[in-house]
Amino acid sequence: MLPIVGIGAGLVSALLFTVVITGSPLALLLSYVAPLPVFIAALGWNHRAGLVAVAAGTLAVTVVLKLSLGLAFAIGAALPAWWIAYLALLARGDDQGNSEWYPLGRLLVWIAAVATLVTVGGALAISTDFETYHRVMTHGLRLVLTGGEGIGPVVRLPSGVDAGELAARLAALVPAAAGASFVPMIVANLWLAAKAVQLSGRLPRPWPFIPSTRLPAQAVAGLVGGILLSFAGGFVGLAGAALAGALIAAFGLAGLAAVHELSRGKAWRTPTLFAVYLALVIMLITVFPFLALLGIADALIDLRRRKPPASPAA
Repeated sequence: MLPIVGIGAGLVSALLFTVVITGSPLALLLSYVAPLPVFIAALGWNHRAGLVAVAAGTLAVTVVLKLSLGLAFAIGAALPAWWIAYLALLARGDDQGNSEWYPLGRLLVWIAAVATLVTVGGALAISTDFETYHRVMTHGLRLVLTGGEGIGPVVRLPSGVDAGELAARLAALVPAAAGASFVPMIVANLWLAAKAVQLSGRLPRPWPFIPSTRLPAQAVAGLVGGILLSFAGGFVGLAGAALAGALIAAFGLAGLAAVHELSRGKAWRTPTLFAVYLALVIMLITVFPFLALLGIADALIDLRRRKPPASPAA
């Protein structure tokens, strides 16, 4: 049964990954959920089914397209899904026979680490020479800004702004933005897969109380380290920027969880949550850093320590 489930999940995942080559908006959206079948196989059966899915999907993409795309599928979608699902189902028992499941905060740190590795791997896939990578990224962004070669609409830049210089500055921000964007994508796939598996009755882990998610204090040191590394230049600096972006996204999600938990039972809960989510939709770039700061503060001083522990059924 495990090989059949794994092979089927791997082939579906490979199909979702490869449709992006059509270039349509729907195909791009489908490519974001490429890890979902691997997540479902690993969570609903076990991590070995997830590994079979990784192997089957990688082989399919390699045979149908080429080896480089097969490796991109494995590193960028399948293996991260398998590893995160494996961690999510880790548990240890105590003397009373109770199980302590892998904490959500540490799982979120691992998701940030995986997002960093995927970002660095994507950059190395473009070129192993940093100057060449930066030149390719700058050229691509310049085409987007100017509408050259039929790529996207022409962006109306203010007078006096040079498209080439702006593209070079934006290229330096791409690793942090990519690392940050991978985190919610992986989290969304994990949540969807876990919910689907739970509804089927196959999820071994009890559904956790998600608002209790809090990153460990060590993650703050990781964020500081990533920021410092980002000034190093080259691929080391790129890795630092990707790590910083990924951890900022993770802290932002933890800050959002803190808002949910700290507002429980308060009269202002509904208008506050409505305002926060509306602000995220309208001005994400402005609001999300404040949530990240809240997540950092919560990791350092535990803003919820005076609250009684929440029931999983809450």
